[in-house]
Amino acid sequence: MRVIITGAGGFIGRLLVEQLQRAGTLRGSPIQKLILLDFKLHGFAADSRLRLHEGDITDATLLRRTLADGADVVFHLAGLLESAAEKQYAQGRKINLMASLELLDQLRNREKPPIVVFASSVSVYGPDLPARVDEHVALKPHTSYGAHKLMIETHLIDLTRRNELDGRSLRFPELVARPGASNDFAGSCVSNLIRAVTESSRYVCPLSPSAKAWCMSARRCVENLVHAAELVTSEALRCWQLPVLQVTVGEVFEALIEEFGEARRSLISFEVGAEPEGSPIRSSLLRAPTAKALGFMHDGTVQLLIRNALNLPSRPRRTRANHS
Repeated sequence: MRVIITGAGGFIGRLLVEQLQRAGTLRGSPIQKLILLDFKLHGFAADSRLRLHEGDITDATLLRRTLADGADVVFHLAGLLESAAEKQYAQGRKINLMASLELLDQLRNREKPPIVVFASSVSVYGPDLPARVDEHVALKPHTSYGAHKLMIETHLIDLTRRNELDGRSLRFPELVARPGASNDFAGSCVSNLIRAVTESSRYVCPLSPSAKAWCMSARRCVENLVHAAELVTSEALRCWQLPVLQVTVGEVFEALIEEFGEARRSLISFEVGAEPEGSPIRSSLLRAPTAKALGFMHDGTVQLLIRNALNLPSRPRRTRANHS
C-alpha cells in the first residue's frame, strides 16, 4: 500500500501522518510507503516508510517525482486557506485550482484508478442559505476559495465517472483548534477562542456569544479522512458533506471555562457587531443524513469537540449543542 499526502506538513496533514503511522495499515493492507509532499516537512518521527518531498505543489516536475512510484491512496489536503486565497487571488488560483488539476491529471490511471480523498469545504455553499441546509442545497460559492473547491469536486466526479480515479470529496466545516487562525471568517474565531483560553491569553472575539459556527475537531477530521479512504461504496457521486456540530460561541466559551476554570473568564471579551466576512454561513442548521448513514461522524457534544481539539481524554458532560 502506497499512500501519498499533499499538505502533509500542515495542521491536519501532520495528524493524518501520525494516525497512519500508528495504524500501519489502510484498507486492510500494510502501508509500505507513506509519501509526504509539502513546502516544508520537518519534525516527523523516524520511519522507514516515510518518503519526504519538499517543495511547491505548483511545480509539475515535483509532482511527477512524488508520484513516480505510483499511489494506491492519495489524501489531497494542500491548499491556500480561504482568507489568504481571497486576498491573494492569483496565488489562490495557482495553488487551489491549477495545482489540483495537475495533480489529478498526473494520477489518472485506467488500469488501477487510485483512491483520491479530496479536502473540500462548506465554502461551496455560499451565503444566503435557508434555515435548514441539507446535502441537496444549491451550491453558490461567494469566494474564490469556494469556487475553486467546487471546480475540483466536479472534476473529480468526472474522472471517477471515467474510471480514471476513485474520487471521494469531503466538505469540511471549520476545523479546530487551527493554530494561527485569522479573524477574517466566522469559524476561525472559534479556534482563536479555544487557543486563547487554553493558553491563558487575552482575546477580543469579534462575535457575540449567540453567534453560531459549524465546527469539527482536527481529531475527528482525520478519522473521517481515513474512513473515506476505506469506505466501500458503489455511489457514483462520491462527494459528501460531513456531519457537523453547530455550536454557539457562548457554548464553546462556557465549556472552556468549565474545563479550565473561572479564573480565565476575564481574559475574553466579545466585541458584538464586528462580525467577519464569513458570518452568513453560521446561522443555518446543517444536516448530512447520507454521510451519517455511511459512517461519517461529528464530535457529538461541544465538550467533546473541545477535548478532541486539544487531544484531551474524553469524559461525560452535560451541555448539548445542535448538530447534524
